[in-house]
Amino acid sequence: MDHFRVYRVYNEQGKIQGKLEESAIEDLSPGEVILKAEYSSVNYKDALAATGAGKIIRNFPLIAGIDVAGRVLSSEVPRFKAGDQVLVTGYDFGVAKDGGYSEIVRTPAEWVVPLPKGMTTYQAMAIGTAGFTVALCINRLEDNGQFPGQGPFIVTGATGGVGMIAVDILSRLGYEVVALTGKLAQEAELKLLGAARVLDRNAIKLDGPPLEKAQWGGAIDNVGGDILAWLTRTVVPWGNIASVGLAGGSQLNTTVMPFILRGVSLLGITSSGCPTELRHKLWHRLATDLAPKHLDRIVSRNASMEDLPEIFENMLAGKTVGRTVIKIGV
Repeated sequence: MDHFRVYRVYNEQGKIQGKLEESAIEDLSPGEVILKAEYSSVNYKDALAATGAGKIIRNFPLIAGIDVAGRVLSSEVPRFKAGDQVLVTGYDFGVAKDGGYSEIVRTPAEWVVPLPKGMTTYQAMAIGTAGFTVALCINRLEDNGQFPGQGPFIVTGATGGVGMIAVDILSRLGYEVVALTGKLAQEAELKLLGAARVLDRNAIKLDGPPLEKAQWGGAIDNVGGDILAWLTRTVVPWGNIASVGLAGGSQLNTTVMPFILRGVSLLGITSSGCPTELRHKLWHRLATDLAPKHLDRIVSRNASMEDLPEIFENMLAGKTVGRTVIKIGV
């Protein structure tokens, strides 16, 4: 394939805009592995990067997309051979090096993860960075002593990709999951994923005292801002909060009281900087004990690269739910 389609993002006099165009292998970022992309996905980070709504992309022009799954075409390292099914997420993929919205991808070998046994490339992208982030949250929560018996476990931003996968997996692990969302129309769907209860985000009083009634055994927070501050005040002693996102704001206004009087732990989660060995371990878990049961429900849309601008716009406007999988070339 001499030329192939890519979705490349440009910075033209301060205006960030993506374009679907033709490219060639020699135009791609350097790397030891070349693969034929089959699927990618859309994450909130992709929407921020490709529109300039967030300062994500560090080098322009750049092919966007922080996820991809497909088959190896060629490899300069012996551990990968032509035909191997693989995936790439995280590191500088789609941030400082060309990413996954490309029919042909070239990437450093260290970033390439063999597709776990029993998982398809489609399923890998239905999970994608969102699901991998959930696995990373659970790993850190477990390492810090979290267990189902501590009390109801709350997931904020529950209708997003991370949120829905978290509800699914945590309920499977035996947690009593409480889903917090502003999209109450999705209540029935969240309960089908395993939520025991659904709370209205807009009904929460966010200006409480430094310590409130302890009610949550732990939390995965996709929102940040005032919601995260509220969580610090309401998690039980020795409970943990995994901080994942900032859709509701990047500032955190709280006190040290929850940390020094209740022993609450705030765990920062970054999927892009996850060590390689742990990355491989967690993808294996996502195909085994942490495999989501309801990917068919979590994927709300299957689309193509032509649809990306519309998807980004809707995601930034809070109009999307679940996961969007992008078919690249199957």
